[in-house]
Amino acid sequence: MEAAGGGAAPAPAPRPPQPQPKGRELFRSQRKESEGSVDCPNLEFGYGDADGFAVELSGLLKSPVSNLAVRRRVKRLPVAADLLSPSELYSYTEEPEFVTNRRCFEEDFHAQVQGKRWPELEVAQQKAYVMRLLDGLEVVNRDKRLRVARAVLYLAQGMFGDCDNEGDVLRWSRHNNFLLYQMGTFSAFLELLNMEIDNSQACSSALRKPAISLADSTELRVLLSVMYLMVENIRVEQEPDPPEWKACRETFRTELSFPVHTEEPFALLLFTMVTKFCSGHAPHFPMKKVLLLLWKVLLFTLGGFEALQAMKVKKREELGLPPLPEDSIQVMRSMRAASPPTYSIELMEQQQQKRGHRSRRPLVKQDSLDIYNERDPFKNDEAGADEEENDDVDSGIEGELDLMERDVIIPTMPAQRPPIERVSFPKGLPWAPKVRQKDIEHFLEASRNKFIGFTLGQDTETLIGLPRPIHESVKTLKQHKYVSISDVQIKKEEELEKCPMSLGEEEVQETPCEILYRAMLYNLPQYMIALLKILLAAAPTSKAKTDSINILADVLPEEMPITVLQSMKLGIDVNRHKEIIVKSISALLLLLLKHLKLNHIYQFEYVAQHLVFANCIPLILKFFNQNIMSYITAKNSISVLDYPYCTVHELPELTAESLEAGDNNQFCWRNLFSCINLLRILNKLTKWKHSRTMMLVVFKSAPILKRALKVKQAMMQLYVLKLLKIQTKYLGRQWRKSNMKTMSAIYQKVRHRMNDDWAYGNDIDARPWDFQAEECTLRANIEAFNSRRYDKLQDSEFKPVDNCLQSVLGQRLELPEDFHYSYELWLEREVFSQPIRWEELLHYQ
Repeated sequence: MEAAGGGAAPAPAPRPPQPQPKGRELFRSQRKESEGSVDCPNLEFGYGDADGFAVELSGLLKSPVSNLAVRRRVKRLPVAADLLSPSELYSYTEEPEFVTNRRCFEEDFHAQVQGKRWPELEVAQQKAYVMRLLDGLEVVNRDKRLRVARAVLYLAQGMFGDCDNEGDVLRWSRHNNFLLYQMGTFSAFLELLNMEIDNSQACSSALRKPAISLADSTELRVLLSVMYLMVENIRVEQEPDPPEWKACRETFRTELSFPVHTEEPFALLLFTMVTKFCSGHAPHFPMKKVLLLLWKVLLFTLGGFEALQAMKVKKREELGLPPLPEDSIQVMRSMRAASPPTYSIELMEQQQQKRGHRSRRPLVKQDSLDIYNERDPFKNDEAGADEEENDDVDSGIEGELDLMERDVIIPTMPAQRPPIERVSFPKGLPWAPKVRQKDIEHFLEASRNKFIGFTLGQDTETLIGLPRPIHESVKTLKQHKYVSISDVQIKKEEELEKCPMSLGEEEVQETPCEILYRAMLYNLPQYMIALLKILLAAAPTSKAKTDSINILADVLPEEMPITVLQSMKLGIDVNRHKEIIVKSISALLLLLLKHLKLNHIYQFEYVAQHLVFANCIPLILKFFNQNIMSYITAKNSISVLDYPYCTVHELPELTAESLEAGDNNQFCWRNLFSCINLLRILNKLTKWKHSRTMMLVVFKSAPILKRALKVKQAMMQLYVLKLLKIQTKYLGRQWRKSNMKTMSAIYQKVRHRMNDDWAYGNDIDARPWDFQAEECTLRANIEAFNSRRYDKLQDSEFKPVDNCLQSVLGQRLELPEDFHYSYELWLEREVFSQPIRWEELLHYQ
């Protein structure tokens, strides 16, 4: 190649050699994108009922004040995008609708009120205007109704056009939602929601379309958004709330929990929308908004985790049981994440052991449960070779060792050790040990067989003939004996089944949980299957299938993106949409299971059994069979587009770099929240159920769960260790031997059972019995409970029969008001036209 002047171009100067990264840096640079840093820092995560408002807003979300100077001092409130629940209600493709809502309100407001803005009106004037808006919802024209509904939504969103910052928007949103509820807006929107659900024309139109978009669910999204904002703002309690707001909160909770005009609670209507969507009859339903609203309604009516703990303490007092040994919520908040130190000498020793292990590998007979081989149905391509070699996940260094062994020669020991994190061991175990009545009976049965030669059944008091150490052991076991509310309920249920006549009918307390279960009972399997279908479609490990349901109907725009930037924005929106769906389903399932277990154990078992039958256990394991650190640290959010920031600020020009950068948060709150919820659900499904524990073993859950221990968050690690503890006895001696760090973490963090042989596998429950019989027995008990309490027709055989003709004919029957108009027609059809078959009377003699 020649230069412009005709001569040869000078050769470029040689570039200085770039320093090559060493083994550890090379490993981290290669895996940073997919897995994040191996040395994961402690995650400062506060687990709660839901995403809370930012701390900076807590002192500002009061009723509106007239002192504008005070309000204008706060130019911008620092708001974390994933700490504001309302922001997750809207997808980024709904951003243009904020302007539409504002325009609909201002057109109507300026026509009704001249020369004033909404904040300048007195409360009485605001109520009068809301009444005029509600009158507009009664018109026949569908478009006019939608415009009025959008105006109401603008009020519920906080009339951001008259606000200076996010604090003003959220404060006015709270004020307006209480005002809207006081004027009866929720009941009016509930009627409109029922109309839209039964709108067959919209359903058939959506079924005919090849692709469903946001435009197909406009009316439903507006209605559900208003109802969600009302539920969420009224649900959250704050200190400066005036007395009338507190009264509104209790009235609203009662209205949602104990329906008066309808025969079903509001949550059941939302469950029906979920099943209708999954059946394919209404593919245009906005599922994210439905699930978020359903979750918040259950949270409002049933109560959150702290309210549940208070109800549990109160119920134990009513049953005469001793108080709980500790507050589990406080114990988990004070726990620290496990972080085993990684010294350089340990790296060398483990690598030498690994080399020796690999050289002898063909000669070692391995148990099929000890290796995570390629035939695993849940194996994905992201897991490296370190997960196949049966190494310990706790140290988080398997990939480093593999890479160093292949490419880098181990350097000599440096003079100074790298800084390591100190591990402070607790002075005592965090949990008080518990002993069941069944454990004491098993211990005495084994002791009597050994020393006496016969047993005394369930007698735990007679200790004659047993040596003194056995006496001391029994005394210690009884000191830590724990009787749960479930044990009392099961015992009472057995007594009611044995003596239905003498004990009479059971007095059932009409709690919101009891009313909801009774309403859900006959369609409960369909509800659980529908929720799991949506959870499967939203899981990040799910592959797109032709027969899977489309959960993106309320996030895809009418016109698909044509530029790379638009495609990136839509991709972030879709991932965020799926994460929010997973969060809402996991939260509402956990909340439902916990409340049903407190209300009655067999209600909980009925829901849990249907979740197991619908493959909930392998579904959750499939969810965790991914790069869990990548999922928890995902940045699928665009903070400048989040509500309410996008409504009061001029949006900057979005670039590919700004979209890739995401936010500055250490982790994604909702994803970590979802992971903990799913682990808790899995714990509830498998606790004390050997057949379901065997499912964990069969699906090879141990390597999947061990990978989740890389997340340094104490609560998540606790539930992972619980799941590993219940299956260690089935995994074999070799697994326990090669996972001693995991065993040590279980000992430190999980509650102990006095005579539980979880670490040795000698327990009688570890033998391969026919576990199917256990599920069948449980199912029979559940059906007997549901039949006795809810099938009143089947109990008629226990009622006395009146054989006196005069008393039977003399009974007063409740007849409908219009019966006397059709009385003659009824006689002709039911009496005179029916032939009398006298011979049939002979069969009853």
